[in-house]
Amino acid sequence: MTGRERNRRITDLGTLKALAHPLRMQLYRGLTVARVATASHLADQVGEAVSLVSYHLRKLAEHGLIEEAEPQSADGRERWWRLSSDGVSIRDEDFRDAPEKAAAHTAASRLFAEDRMDMYRRWLDERAHWGAEWNRSAESSESILRLTPDELAELNAEMLALLRRYEERGRAADAAEAAGAGEGSEASRGRETVSVYTYSFPFRV
Repeated sequence: MTGRERNRRITDLGTLKALAHPLRMQLYRGLTVARVATASHLADQVGEAVSLVSYHLRKLAEHGLIEEAEPQSADGRERWWRLSSDGVSIRDEDFRDAPEKAAAHTAASRLFAEDRMDMYRRWLDERAHWGAEWNRSAESSESILRLTPDELAELNAEMLALLRRYEERGRAADAAEAAGAGEGSEASRGRETVSVYTYSFPFRV
């Protein structure tokens, strides 16, 4: 296994297209949550055949998006997978030098946005089952600001830094639980997987 990157920047068209696939995005998210999993585990989550899931996992691995993980059981027939980095970033500047690359980046961005909106719609459909605390804590808002490009970049950097602090807190709690603190520990009590989406872009009316 290779060393783990903090945040991999995708700059080539092949890797972008490998990730911009509906099922592969589900599998990538599933590995983000599970940290390590087999094709069988992920197939149960996405409701697809193990053979199909295995094929798409291999495609993700071919482009270095995931990698084999240490076995988590004594069954040597099982192949375990994990993300090869803690996340990925995709920037417009890396795909604007050719029409094909720009079109692929736009198509991928639309697919990612639709996938995230599907996740949010699922929350809207299911929020009655989550209870008062989670409904009170969840947020949906829009802010209209007057900014320069530099100020927008500064705002984004500050928001990402804040998110990373909370991400590290969650990882520390998971590590404490794995080390034996148990479900009843203060760090792990009431903790769930949470999605946070932010979009920042200029517009004119």
